[in-house]
Amino acid sequence: MMNNLAYKDEPRAEIIRGKTVMMSPSPTIGHNTVAGNVYRIFANFLRGKRCRVFTDNVDVHLDEENTFVPDVTIVCDRSKLRADGIYGAPDLVVEVLSPSTATRDKGTKKAVYERAGVLEYWIVDPLAKSIDVYHLRENRLELDYSYVEFPDWEWARMTEKERAEARLSVKISLYDDLVVDVREVFEDMDI
Repeated sequence: MMNNLAYKDEPRAEIIRGKTVMMSPSPTIGHNTVAGNVYRIFANFLRGKRCRVFTDNVDVHLDEENTFVPDVTIVCDRSKLRADGIYGAPDLVVEVLSPSTATRDKGTKKAVYERAGVLEYWIVDPLAKSIDVYHLRENRLELDYSYVEFPDWEWARMTEKERAEARLSVKISLYDDLVVDVREVFEDMDI
């Protein structure tokens, strides 16, 4: 059976340090589920507020040498929005790891986001069910916390103290009342 979807014919690419880098052809179901969950959580909260949330396929033009296509972004300065993408640093960027992109997301792209002034950066690992949250402090994206969805068997083995200390919700730096339950990010990951 032949697939005639138009978007399948167009290769996806980013520009990283002035070089065109081809993106993975299609994300996995798990990758797509996680990105969709994050987008839904943010979109529901941001309805009617000044900040806007965008999902994959929106170009983020950080500078002349770097145009990325993150999985989810939040932009509060609407002057950065144009018909063909976002121009300047988003306030929050989420990259969902794929085996072929993990090194770039954790290294090169994190460094470019840092230099551009992204305030909060998430690296979400669907396989490990973890979220590394970085905040910009003194012009550096520093790891704030690594959040994990604990499997039931591990939760059952934890002491009361360990359970009490486990952080299962992420407070977004942009809004005092935007808190994300880690379990919601990884909801429906049974495939």
